[in-house]
Amino acid sequence: MYRLYGTERSGSAAIEMALARCQADYRLENASSWQEGSGSEALKALNPLMQIPTLLLADGAVLTESAAILIYLGLEYPLSGLLSNDADLRAQQIRGLIFISSNCYAAIGVIDYPERWLAAAHDTALSALKTGATQRLHQQWETFSDIFSATAAWRPDDPGALEMLACVVTRWSATRRELQQTRPEFYAALTRIDRHPTLTAVLQRHWPAA
Repeated sequence: MYRLYGTERSGSAAIEMALARCQADYRLENASSWQEGSGSEALKALNPLMQIPTLLLADGAVLTESAAILIYLGLEYPLSGLLSNDADLRAQQIRGLIFISSNCYAAIGVIDYPERWLAAAHDTALSALKTGATQRLHQQWETFSDIFSATAAWRPDDPGALEMLACVVTRWSATRRELQQTRPEFYAALTRIDRHPTLTAVLQRHWPAA
């Protein structure tokens, strides 16, 4: 059985979707760097950065980084549809996962914690950094749309690992509101992913008012 460390409205939602798609047995451990309790203490022992999601495998091995976890599950469960069985399509899906992780997900850390990047800076500088990082994040998602949304690797009507991660990470920092204006077709695809029956239960638990 897997143990998934995460919390509501976090990146762990994408891993929950993937585990459900794989029909894998797993247990949720409520934990994050901004919460106190035994779950967060256990998380720190497994992952000193206390980043979520963190996945504990049955043999005690630890997996971190959303893209890495999704790729692992896609390869471990080849019939799940998380990744394509076609090598060329799978390569593009993995490219997309790494794109989100390195270009979009990474920007969230700057937006949420600008003081980590400008230590001892005054509020005006921190606000400017946050604003710039948000603009950059939205541009990165527009680029993602331009690169991937018209390809066979992007499957909003049969969501796999790439769509699951996009579905979650676009919910932060007003990204979807921006995409609705700048990339309406991509925004519409995200809303179709939201409504897919394999994902709705997880989404409603994490974002019940959405």
